[in-house]
Amino acid sequence: MTVHGGRIVAFICRAIVLSIFVICPITAWAYEEATVSNGGTVTGTVQFSGEAPLPMPFELRRYPDRVYCGALSDGSGYRLLREVAVGAQHGLKDVIVTIEGIEKGKPFGLTETKLEANICQFIPFVSVMRENHPLTVTNQDEVSHDLQIYERDRDHVFIMFHRPALTKLGTSDTIRFTGKRRDVIMQCGMHPFMQGHGLAVENPYYAITGPEGTFEIKDLPAGTYRIKAWHPTLGEKVQDVTVAANGSTSLGFKF
Repeated sequence: MTVHGGRIVAFICRAIVLSIFVICPITAWAYEEATVSNGGTVTGTVQFSGEAPLPMPFELRRYPDRVYCGALSDGSGYRLLREVAVGAQHGLKDVIVTIEGIEKGKPFGLTETKLEANICQFIPFVSVMRENHPLTVTNQDEVSHDLQIYERDRDHVFIMFHRPALTKLGTSDTIRFTGKRRDVIMQCGMHPFMQGHGLAVENPYYAITGPEGTFEIKDLPAGTYRIKAWHPTLGEKVQDVTVAANGSTSLGFKF
């Protein structure tokens, strides 16, 4: 065989191997439900330091349904999108706190993510999602919406699905992420101030902070874990936490 021919064979072999990995990706481990005896608890607070960013203004006259969507206006013809919500005691709302790498534990009850379109906003603003499980959006408004959902990472944004003219009946689809992307942004193509965010979780050990910024995660098997606090626009904070049997551990995050 010539050198040129050998290069062609090597190229073909590499292509075959690559195609195998593309067509048959390595399957990630599946979470296993089991009884948790003497589980521990992690509690904490997520706080915001400094001046919170101002909300983004959208002039309603530029978009359709300005009278209906204007029910939540600022009174001066603008709809405000507040992406960072801070409580009276500096608690940071809409932070998803997750505990990573738990392969076995309490029942994973998240079977479907449900959202509403209500007065031209997505409720809730931040949601947890589960790979290969449904996301259902119901429209409570008297106007139509153009639902667009994108998955993203630090460098790219890719559309997951697009549902124009979201009606009263709503719509449902199955969440399927590509690569290592695990967070999404939702928006309405007709009303750009109508946005929301989601994060995929791999186990039931998660919590979403309210206005006080507090969280509690129960029934953890004893061990040392990595815990993450994720905000859709402020980024992510990471700590390690050790949980003892029947114990309670408290920690804090600050953005």
